Amino acid sequence: MDVELTRSEAVYAHYLDHQQDRVRAKLMYGVLAAKIRPVVGFTARDRLVRAVRSGKPLLVAANHVSERDPLVLAAAGFRSPLRPRIGHLRVLAKDELFEDPEQRRKIDTLGGIPVFRQKDHGVRAAAEAGRQMFGVCVERMVGGDSIAVFPEGTCNEGDVTRLQKLGTGIGHIAYRALKAGVDVTLVSAGIAYSSESDRARPMVTFGDPVDLTGFKDETPAALTRMIQGDLQGVVDEVCRIAV
Repeated sequence: MDVELTRSEAVYAHYLDHQQDRVRAKLMYGVLAAKIRPVVGFTARDRLVRAVRSGKPLLVAANHVSERDPLVLAAAGFRSPLRPRIGHLRVLAKDELFEDPEQRRKIDTLGGIPVFRQKDHGVRAAAEAGRQMFGVCVERMVGGDSIAVFPEGTCNEGDVTRLQKLGTGIGHIAYRALKAGVDVTLVSAGIAYSSESDRARPMVTFGDPVDLTGFKDETPAALTRMIQGDLQGVVDEVCRIAV
């Protein structure tokens, strides 16, 4: 099945039920970790360990400064307390990454869920697909999966130390999951590169987990603002280290 906007209903029906091969997923994450060798840090490692062990779904929010970021985040996840979630960790990825069959197989193994972005397809055309995608994310979280999102939506080509304004998509996912009774825990991940060299080891810092159940009465916009503030704090930390 091709990942096309005109077939979004069928696409999301597929990814609602799609399950990664957990053995292959762990192998691929491990290979990425060995190849990329990210420097992984934490603002509260013990609390992250407890959040993972709780079994509650995680909503991982990461900044976006390079096309390498999804692979770097996967590698960092393998080298972090998030490793047990591999195989039940879904990652939102732009639809064009699913076009090449070989690349799609890799993304499916990594847990990809396609996103039809407004910047690529227009606001009206992408709106309904967006609602379908939110629904898939929520149902996956109801089933115990965690979701990773790059909520800036596009690479930051300006000041990488300052987040671009987040789209409200991540707020809608959190809002709908909370309304569905999911105990969602936010984990912000800051990514930074110390130089332009391909050999430079990227840096990833995972923030202090935030229990979002206390925000279940907030609007999607308010949740987005809260997530932006938390993620910016972690980006500040990883950029400080990367200098």
